[in-house]
Amino acid sequence: MSKFAVILPAAGGSSRFKHPHYKKQFAPLSGRAVWLHTAERFVNRDDVDQVILAISPDDREYFSDKFGSNIAFMDMDLTTGGATRAETVEKALAKVKPEIDFVCVHDAARPCVAEDWITRIFDAAKKHEAVIFGLPIAGTIKRVSANHGITETVDREGLWEAQTPQVFARQLLLDAFAKRDGFAATDEAQLLERIGVDVHVLPGSPVNLKITTQEDLRLAEHALKAVPKPKAFGPAHPFKDDDMWR
Repeated sequence: MSKFAVILPAAGGSSRFKHPHYKKQFAPLSGRAVWLHTAERFVNRDDVDQVILAISPDDREYFSDKFGSNIAFMDMDLTTGGATRAETVEKALAKVKPEIDFVCVHDAARPCVAEDWITRIFDAAKKHEAVIFGLPIAGTIKRVSANHGITETVDREGLWEAQTPQVFARQLLLDAFAKRDGFAATDEAQLLERIGVDVHVLPGSPVNLKITTQEDLRLAEHALKAVPKPKAFGPAHPFKDDDMWR
């Protein structure tokens, strides 16, 4: 059986979430933190040998206080990220065990991913070595200036919105990061593209939304109801859930 490691980037500043007390990845969603919902989709899988959560160094003390027991209970690895997504994933990638065959990167703030979708992209990765989920752009796309004026209507033919999970053969991802040269890629597929790797795209789902604003959090409450719950792992926290938000 191929061995997968999962990197969950959670080091972003949540500037668009605009909550005075917590970042989006730590926000309460249906009784538990967003990142917990996400991690629970992976930690119980037989083909996942390692799960790494990458948080901001500024959040280390807060996270240890609120969620340290969760990390231990779920047998996950915790590391600190960098100033950009690419730096964060690169630091987490350095922690991946040498025996891992494939690395999956999935946004910690994307909690509504179904286990069947994970299985589908893992299987596709064994065939293609570099695979992402994506959605064809359905709406009319406008390029807008800094003063909010339309400068162009963009042809949407062939345009897709990238999602995660994104899964890559471990050595391919290592090669891509080795040639990054400071380039601030907004997803991992972009780094593979830069070194000439053909990245396969699987049709994703709008249910697999990424939480960016507080409105997204409310949408995620409803989206979670449409996604089958992961296999039971035990309590999400050894103490009462309410303790997390005090």
